[in-house]
Amino acid sequence: MKYFYKYLIDFLVLGILYVFIFFKKWKSKGNDKLFINTTMYIYLSFVLYFTLMPIITSIPFIFNHPYKSMNLIPFIDVLSGRGDFIRQVGLNVIMTIPFGFLFPLTKKENSKFLKTVLYCFLLSLIIELLQPLINGFRSADITDLITNVTGGIIGYIFYLIFRPLTNKILEFIKGK
Repeated sequence: MKYFYKYLIDFLVLGILYVFIFFKKWKSKGNDKLFINTTMYIYLSFVLYFTLMPIITSIPFIFNHPYKSMNLIPFIDVLSGRGDFIRQVGLNVIMTIPFGFLFPLTKKENSKFLKTVLYCFLLSLIIELLQPLINGFRSADITDLITNVTGGIIGYIFYLIFRPLTNKILEFIKGK
């Protein structure tokens, strides 16, 4: 039950940030921008939940454990047959597919491929570097970085495929 409260604090802060900062800003840009930015915000909140939370209650303890440096040998778990590497690789790819799809939609002009990949890389890198700080049981891995960027690329391909449909949906939302 105590873990529930730790996560609840993080979600309350995310909710307060949304209501008092982002909602007003996005609402002023139209219903379509509000919808897509809110969708991206919810998605990123769940990414935080699965990768870094609880964050706020962990801050006082970030220096109470040794920082494990990043594993820089790609796919070492796969090559050595350790753990549930297929599940981990699959989940890391799946986790960032929505980013590759949603990120271009959040921009005024349609975002270019390299910009989407760069931001996906930066998101993944920040998560990987923070994980060992926030939680002494987590580690950073280059394989996660590679598979997250791969997921972002797949998401961008979905964005390109479904762009005509998404544009129609956003136009409908904008017209309301």
